[in-house]
Amino acid sequence: MNKEFFEEERNLSACETIIMKAIWDTGEDIPIPDLIELLRAKYNKDYARTTVVTFLLKLSDKGFVRTYRKGKLSYAHPIKSEEEYREKLISEDVDFWFKGSTLNLLSALCNCGKISKKKAERIRGILDELDD
Repeated sequence: MNKEFFEEERNLSACETIIMKAIWDTGEDIPIPDLIELLRAKYNKDYARTTVVTFLLKLSDKGFVRTYRKGKLSYAHPIKSEEEYREKLISEDVDFWFKGSTLNLLSALCNCGKISKKKAERIRGILDELDD
């Protein structure tokens, strides 16, 4: 993972996270009116256009999106990937909650019933592949 990503990164607010998730879920650049509708339909967030534009400016300052105009519409283009941000968050959570131990994280997931026996077998397979 890119070390600069961690050093320059500022965490997203809850609203910024929802907006980024909506952008990432589209898999392509999204017109702002479509983004507003997606936020309303999928996340039950009835944000005004000015609110979304304000959050997009903040996300742009943080290096997550770039906005541009094409014809009469403005678009949002993701700069950072969802996977990159998710890995950063997971790494931070493992460091904070589990003192850097992924073993403790897996143990916590197993103890709270979040991993079935079938999923445990898949995890074993993934771990076995790491040994190669």
